[in-house]
Amino acid sequence: MIPLELSEVAALGHGTLEAAPGATAVTGVKVDSRLVEPGDLFVAIGAGAEFLDDARARGAAATLVPDDAFAALAAIGGAVRDRSDAKVVGITGSMGKTSTKDILAALCRPHAHAIAAHSSFNNEIGVPLTLCRLEEGTEICVLELAMRGFGQIGELVAIARPQIGAITNVGPVHLELVHSVAGVARAKAELLEALPQGGTAVVPAAVPELEPYLALEGVDVLRVGGDGDVRLVGLQTGERTTRLEVELVDERVDVEFNFTGLHHVDNALVALAVYRALGLPLAHVGWGAREILFSRWRGEELPLPGGGVLINDCYNANPVSMRAALTLLGTKADSRRRVAILGDMAELGPNASAYHLEIGAAAAELGVQALVAIGPLARGYVEGAPGVDPAVWAPTLEEGLEAAARIVEPGDCVLVKGSRAMGLEAVAEALTAEVVTP
Repeated sequence: MIPLELSEVAALGHGTLEAAPGATAVTGVKVDSRLVEPGDLFVAIGAGAEFLDDARARGAAATLVPDDAFAALAAIGGAVRDRSDAKVVGITGSMGKTSTKDILAALCRPHAHAIAAHSSFNNEIGVPLTLCRLEEGTEICVLELAMRGFGQIGELVAIARPQIGAITNVGPVHLELVHSVAGVARAKAELLEALPQGGTAVVPAAVPELEPYLALEGVDVLRVGGDGDVRLVGLQTGERTTRLEVELVDERVDVEFNFTGLHHVDNALVALAVYRALGLPLAHVGWGAREILFSRWRGEELPLPGGGVLINDCYNANPVSMRAALTLLGTKADSRRRVAILGDMAELGPNASAYHLEIGAAAAELGVQALVAIGPLARGYVEGAPGVDPAVWAPTLEEGLEAAARIVEPGDCVLVKGSRAMGLEAVAEALTAEVVTP
């Protein structure tokens, strides 16, 4: 981290600051005392005040008990951002933002000192913590920006001040809070409205709900997909790679990526558009394309007994990402039996039941042969897929674990996916526990 003098932290005025003897500056920020390293500032969020002694024992230069944790982190992250000359990229979208961030980071690293948000550090805690990893020599910072309602992205970009903003897509998510897909577009567009003169907005092509927000003065707008500025013109899949031929504004690039899931193609197109906007060498974009490390629980492929495969995509779910994951299941299954273990999709508002019925129908249409539906709303999956047998509804996670153990057989290809609140990683862990890794 670009060091901050303790006097500067104190001047921000966001709580009780206590310095270690002899400490004059902090060189990192942590909110988990177990991760504290010498020189760090430990910010005690929530019950964190119980671990001040632990943080000090691990070498914290100072501890801060904030009056308002989010405001304190925002102020500290903003202070570090003020000292950085890095190009900051903000990525948001209804799905794919974490994977797009992972792809972009891999593309950038061979050419620049780049940092990117860990996992899904994408909220009022995660974004400031990522900014607090900026160093003097950092050239690119890739942020992921989440929203649960109107105004949240606006608050995050006020701290981060990105020069490039990317929206991966706009779909039916968080409808309990923003009411419609048009509301989703409005919330995501808070990122675009914050871009400075000379900035770049990367947006999906042919999304009418976004059009009212694209008359951006002094900002270059790149449309991705369809007949947009960045579009796919060729695709070739291999056993472990996917080769894309892409028309990138006025140039054509041929890039081989180390993923096989076709749901990543759109994410890669967005990443390529941002890569171009960063001014990195297109002739060498492939240097990082085979070094992508995706975050956990996003299409992870794990071995199952009898040569089976489990696709662990349980980080989150909405109707768009659920259909994409079911398509991936069909692609990966080959001759294996296709088993879908699906949890509730949260925050879909008054039409939630209809969305679950639609996904049940999609599961049947895409060849699912066995279905375990977990959660109160998930009953709609079974009702929407009358031709799938067996199809079992389990109202609780515990009952879902029992159903999955009964239904999954050696050699199956299994998809596990649901909204984060469902905790379906427990299902994935139970199913893969029998596999002994050499």
